[in-house]
Amino acid sequence: MKKVMFVCKKNSARSQMAEGFAKTLGSGKIEVTSSGLEASHVRPEAIATMKEVGIDITDQYSKPLSDFNAEDYDVVISLCGCGVNLPPEWVTREVFEDWQLDDPAEQPKIFPRVRGEVKERVEKLVQALSAEPEAIA
Repeated sequence: MKKVMFVCKKNSARSQMAEGFAKTLGSGKIEVTSSGLEASHVRPEAIATMKEVGIDITDQYSKPLSDFNAEDYDVVISLCGCGVNLPPEWVTREVFEDWQLDDPAEQPKIFPRVRGEVKERVEKLVQALSAEPEAIA
């Protein structure tokens, strides 16, 4: 099973929504964690906007990337264009993508649009990772 890390600046909105979608859509297919270049808190707007689509992320919390080891992950997804600020070991994983989504924390009215963009990309990611044959150890 592929291990996925979603990373953002503060792990407060986009990466938290991605974690919520991936845990739901990728259940039993991938393992998921999210983190930030720095930890903060999960924005109430992120929790509310996910609740609107039936996904509860109230138990998720903001975690610093420094709490994790890059070699434990197969896939690293940056959601904010912060890939340039990631330590090199994070961008050289099997799969690295930088989605560069708008930050809804700065404009709360765009939370629903960003949520839709996150969902669409997570769906494609889960499909792609589920289609790959498991590597033979």
